[in-house]
Amino acid sequence: MRKIFALGLVVVSMAGAGVLSGCLSKRSSGPNAAASATPTPTPTPTETKTGRIAFQNMYIQAHAWAPDAQGFVEQSQPTKEITGIDGKSAVWSARFGSRARGLAKAFTWSGTDSLDAPPRGISPSSEDGFSPNNLSTQIFDVGFLRSDTDQAFKVAQDHGGKALLEKEPTMPVSYRLEWSSRDNTAVWHVIYGKYKLSVAVDATTGQYLRLDR
Repeated sequence: MRKIFALGLVVVSMAGAGVLSGCLSKRSSGPNAAASATPTPTPTPTETKTGRIAFQNMYIQAHAWAPDAQGFVEQSQPTKEITGIDGKSAVWSARFGSRARGLAKAFTWSGTDSLDAPPRGISPSSEDGFSPNNLSTQIFDVGFLRSDTDQAFKVAQDHGGKALLEKEPTMPVSYRLEWSSRDNTAVWHVIYGKYKLSVAVDATTGQYLRLDR
């Protein structure tokens, strides 16, 4: 009688273990388990461009807006991640004017998901007034843009920039492109920090012009 009772306890114990195992199996294969097994998306790497390449990308978009559109200014935006070293930036903005429409439109290219930058891709702004006779909005043909910001950076480094970055390696370096009536060409301005140094470089030949004052 005792043997039969003991055998019954063993059978009940084994059955309970089976039920518990089945419950655990169901829990581990439930929705929460599937969610935990889903891999975390890999962040998209930050993309950088030189000023000339970024300008050409936005120029295409500008021509879709107005076939006669020509640029009159381009500016880089340093971020905490990409400070502008070597002539590259993760954010560029350019403004284009249309004589036929008498309007201007800005475009921004971004290659980063950084919180201190615009969304990725090319984003247009709203239109505003444009006068080609205004000194601050003098358009120029894209053919003048033959030398890029990587070359302009090297030139600026040889004219005071290197010494500044040796003292402060994280100092932001920004780039501004515009037409210069004085030089009768498009000019890159390589700007260190908040105008601690600004070097003008010919955007056609890549040659040093002067220190901006």
